[in-house]
Amino acid sequence: MLNATTDKRIFLSPPHMSGNEEKYVKDAFLTNWIAPLGPNLNVFEKDLAIYAGVKEAVAVSSGTAAIHLALSLLGVKKEDTVFCSSLTFVATANPILYLNAEPIFIDSEPETWNMSPKALERAFSEAADAGKLPKAVIIVNLYGQPAKMDELLSICSRYQVPIIEDAAESLGSTYHGKASGTFGTFGIYSFNGNKIITTSGGGALISNDTTALHRARFLATQAKDSAPHYQHSEVGYNYRMSNILAGIGRGQLEVLGERVKARRAVYDLYAQELAQLPGITFMPELEDTLSNRWLTAITINEAELGISKSRLLDSLENENIEARHVWKPLHLQPLFEGCRYYSHESETHIAEQLFHTGICLPSGSNMTRDDQMRVIQSIKKATSAGMDNTHPSIRNHIGNG
Repeated sequence: MLNATTDKRIFLSPPHMSGNEEKYVKDAFLTNWIAPLGPNLNVFEKDLAIYAGVKEAVAVSSGTAAIHLALSLLGVKKEDTVFCSSLTFVATANPILYLNAEPIFIDSEPETWNMSPKALERAFSEAADAGKLPKAVIIVNLYGQPAKMDELLSICSRYQVPIIEDAAESLGSTYHGKASGTFGTFGIYSFNGNKIITTSGGGALISNDTTALHRARFLATQAKDSAPHYQHSEVGYNYRMSNILAGIGRGQLEVLGERVKARRAVYDLYAQELAQLPGITFMPELEDTLSNRWLTAITINEAELGISKSRLLDSLENENIEARHVWKPLHLQPLFEGCRYYSHESETHIAEQLFHTGICLPSGSNMTRDDQMRVIQSIKKATSAGMDNTHPSIRNHIGNG
């Protein structure tokens, strides 16, 4: 039974409203712009493009929809292949299946946990030898950390294959001072309820290719032909964001910088309090990048810490604290059984190692210091209990943390 201290649940990444969202939503009601399009949507798209430093943005119903549109714009079709990061949420790869194409999964590397240039190079080499290059490469920026874009861009450029940058988790992050999501032909963001900013549900497709984004708008509004009646010559989708949700997005985008600062402060406190524990390692931040630290992720060395990842997660749940496993790699998912996969090195599978050892800690930008200290003390309590039979010096080290 929960006690008074643990009655309040600490969530992994809850929404954090600024207070301005209600004003824009109210404007939509007062002007009766309840339809899918409207002034909020127009301004939100414009402001998002300005923030990212690209020519245009198209706001849609989800990040998944944005990936689907990007693949469609690149002409992906049945029997085509698409290279895709393996360590990611299934939404990254599902649109490949929507188009009856074949995903080929690429392992991570240890310095960013993102797509391995070594694995990508091997995948391209074999594809070139077989005479079948992929139609696109989807690169994910995991938990807010940008991938090694210079190396990955160089490889894709050499083979003249376009990149879709899945920045669903990395809005507000930068790579060499440039906004995450702006390195490929297309970039995508997610505004799901758990993201660093939210529209309740939603996403965006961004690009400097304005012609392509005009077509994306066409496809996302049921592909209605220019005619005085409802006429359709090709398949379209009902993917446009509503004017009401875009109002939420306007209020959220105004405070994105504050949300990044808050998430990074959450990470800093975790690092300050937990890095001293033997067996805990934090997700790295690559030099000359800035991660929004959407989620603070750690790995557990059970032999050193004295407790398994699963036991630690169970212990936190018993304290009414939500923590999660790192994503299960897509090449291990039943849905993708039989799909090809390229490891970081011949006997080194980084994504699998991270899945078996990784945990995401509560990281909300609205989490109070007291709540975060409750998480920290719960981790110290669980690890201390798990190390009762270890060397006294290690127990003392934990107890003094």
